[in-house]
Amino acid sequence: MASDTKANEHIAKGLEGVPVTESRIASVDGEKGILRYCGYDIHELAEHATFEETAYLLWFGELPAKEQLVSFDARLRRHRALPAEVTSLIEPLPRNAAPLDVLRTAVSALGLLDTAAADVSRESVITKAIRLTALFPSIVAACERLRQGKHPLEPDLKLRHAANFLYLLRGERATPFEERVMDACLVLHAEHELNASSFAARVAASTLADPYSAVTAALATLQGPLHGGANEQVLRMIREIEKPEKAEQYIIAKLKRKERIMGFGHRVYKVKDPRAHVLQRFSRSLGQEKGDATAHLILEEIERIVERGLAAKKLFANVDFYAAGVYHYLGLHERLFPAVFACSRIAGWMAHLIEQYADNRLLRPVAVYAGAGPREFVPLERR
Repeated sequence: MASDTKANEHIAKGLEGVPVTESRIASVDGEKGILRYCGYDIHELAEHATFEETAYLLWFGELPAKEQLVSFDARLRRHRALPAEVTSLIEPLPRNAAPLDVLRTAVSALGLLDTAAADVSRESVITKAIRLTALFPSIVAACERLRQGKHPLEPDLKLRHAANFLYLLRGERATPFEERVMDACLVLHAEHELNASSFAARVAASTLADPYSAVTAALATLQGPLHGGANEQVLRMIREIEKPEKAEQYIIAKLKRKERIMGFGHRVYKVKDPRAHVLQRFSRSLGQEKGDATAHLILEEIERIVERGLAAKKLFANVDFYAAGVYHYLGLHERLFPAVFACSRIAGWMAHLIEQYADNRLLRPVAVYAGAGPREFVPLERR
């Protein structure tokens, strides 16, 4: 180690457990398995609040009164239609392009189209938050429809946010229970404190980059397999297992090979993810409604085997595990899962941007130097 490195300096790899800011948006108790948005327990919000109410809560710090919600919802609905320039941009893109990558490209384009993109005043950022939150489902659904060789659909302004999203994706209206489940999924994934993508958004915003650039940074972070995408792998695992009775042999073989079981473990939670409890219930109910509980039964069997086999490591189901079952029953293609997550997390990202711009300080951590000590430069001819 170089002589100028402080030997006793503590390095927190991955910034784990290092406080970097104060926030009024969300709190996580990893030991007890508690997640709250602005003080409200996630179970209560998933049970009683809509995604529209939740987005309002995250941005304004309070649940909306009826009149406030009506006005807020109307603003969201007005921004659902894709600008022609964005449609023209995504139509010629490769059909096998990941929807999350298409979404990232579209957000960059939206920033170019917004003449007020650089305005980071509170009201301007809230306007951009409404616009992006409304447009994300339209972009993702258009990408999926084009992949299927179909034309993108026009938003149905009579439908609420979650129901409209399912309609744009599937071309038919969801059942009331499907709408209820989709709404709860959006609520559950809306925010989770300083995860990688939210932190990336705040880092970008701390330079006073515009919100579109900051959201693009968040989307780029979400593209990595260590943050988002685990539910895709969970669904593939379900397909490989095929039947609940095959799960034990499959999982035990994976554990013997020391392979990771996707959907288990979390950087913060030391118990079962509180969101997984809600999604488990919805996965079970959807399986019953569809008349085929196979996928859900496989998930519960996997959970039982993993908790028994990895009891000492305390690895429990995280939010991605049962989300795979829910999205499967809702008829969503696995390639869509990370982008669907983004359609929810945009509410949290924008909450962090609102907060960052309001009390900004450039995020600039330091690195402990561990390279060579002082050296004299040697000209090329003498090396």
